Amino acid sequence: MPERTTVRLPEDLLARAKRKAAAEGRTLTSLIEDGLRLVTAEDRKPERRKRVVLPVSKATGGLRPGVDLTRFSDYQAMEDLEYVERMKRFE
Repeated sequence: MPERTTVRLPEDLLARAKRKAAAEGRTLTSLIEDGLRLVTAEDRKPERRKRVVLPVSKATGGLRPGVDLTRFSDYQAMEDLEYVERMKRFE
């Protein structure tokens, strides 16, 4: 027979737990039981995260001649020129 106990939880945590239980159509007790089973499992192994390999660009060329990215005005001018070229295509 299940045993009753009192647990003191922060209000925001309790509110979130109640919402999650309701969204899953289960009782708060079953949600707490599952959480405790996960935490107290003896053969629990830390999950190994799969390594994510980020795509690497094979592009060549680099910056336009005379552009110094340490000067924001150069970068902004380059963007402005590209914007003007894109707008010319819509005329």
